[in-house]
Amino acid sequence: MNHKQKVQELDQKYNFMVTGRHVDVTDAMKTYAIEKIAKLERFATRIIDVLVTMDIQRYQHKVEIVMKYGNTTIKSGGVTTDMYASIDIAVHKLESQLKRYLTRIHEHHTKDHPIKDVPETVYEAFFEDEVDLLNINDEIENETKKQQTAATELPKIVGTEVQPLKILTNEEAIMKMDLSKAVCLVFRGEKDRKLKVIYRRRDGNYGIVEPE
Repeated sequence: MNHKQKVQELDQKYNFMVTGRHVDVTDAMKTYAIEKIAKLERFATRIIDVLVTMDIQRYQHKVEIVMKYGNTTIKSGGVTTDMYASIDIAVHKLESQLKRYLTRIHEHHTKDHPIKDVPETVYEAFFEDEVDLLNINDEIENETKKQQTAATELPKIVGTEVQPLKILTNEEAIMKMDLSKAVCLVFRGEKDRKLKVIYRRRDGNYGIVEPE
């Protein structure tokens, strides 16, 4: 089987469609895109449809890929000053998204979670400067995991602040709160010398706590 026949077979097998906006897509460009995407079959066996759109605006060579994988639609894009480099970026991002999706499905299976085969769209934003942003989704996922872990941890004391215990009237305490960004203030009442805490309320007013 020669090179041209191989590309035709892949084209028919996965229902590839390559279109151009503001650019005539050459056979070489189409072949390059198809061969790159076809390599994904080594770990993804449910590829159904693939739509590749190439576009040139000024000096920007843009590639958008929409893949139908089972009931899931995965979208990615790449943009550089060279169409072949843009194809590489778009396919790389498509592969990363597909692997993350398959990992998520595998983790659900291993945890005995029920899996519903429902339509889903996995979309990656289309950036103007793509070259240095190939791993941005991984960074977002890592930060999300950190936030989820932090949400399950008990609050910690992270600092200690020493304040002078002043004798104030309620009006003076309010004035000090207005002049500062503190959320609360501890003081002794001028008349009764009792310990008091004044704090900011959500409605913009102030409340005072007086221990018994």
